[in-house]
Amino acid sequence: MNDKTYFAHHTAVIDPDCEIGEGTKIWHFSHIMTGCKIGRNCNLGQNVVVSPEVVLGNNVKVQNNVSIYTGVTCDDDVFLGPSMVFTNVINPRSAINRRGQYLKTHVGKGATIGANATIVCGHDIGPYAFIGAGSVVTRPVKAYALVVGNPARQIGWMSEYGHRLHFDASGRAQCPESKEWYELKDDQVTKV
Repeated sequence: MNDKTYFAHHTAVIDPDCEIGEGTKIWHFSHIMTGCKIGRNCNLGQNVVVSPEVVLGNNVKVQNNVSIYTGVTCDDDVFLGPSMVFTNVINPRSAINRRGQYLKTHVGKGATIGANATIVCGHDIGPYAFIGAGSVVTRPVKAYALVVGNPARQIGWMSEYGHRLHFDASGRAQCPESKEWYELKDDQVTKV
């Protein structure tokens, strides 16, 4: 296995038939399961589990103690904060096998999910959305939305650089870091 184009710590378990992109780093005690696809230049922290059929895009950052279960897909540039949680069965019971009933959750490009947040399965996260630490997501989240709380509720909008957007009367806002402009129209945000 000297032809690997990714790094895996010697304590990581990499099952056969995984796809792992060039430049990806997999750290201590992580388990990458058969049939998952991990893009280029990803970073998977300590004690991460990536289940079969999970798809992670390029440059995805997965912090320590995150389990990414079958049914989850993440686009490029997603950030998964420490100990955040995905689910994939809406009504789990130990004695009932629901393996064929996994609900899907898609996380859009550039989205951030904060530490200890929970994403209840079947609810997509839009591109560049920002899920605050400890939030419990129980419904879909719009692109660029900022959501917090339990259950998570939208309290604003975020730029692609992760700054709160403050829209003027004309429905325009500027990111203080990138200087890019955004437009709010019909309760949807787009970059202009």
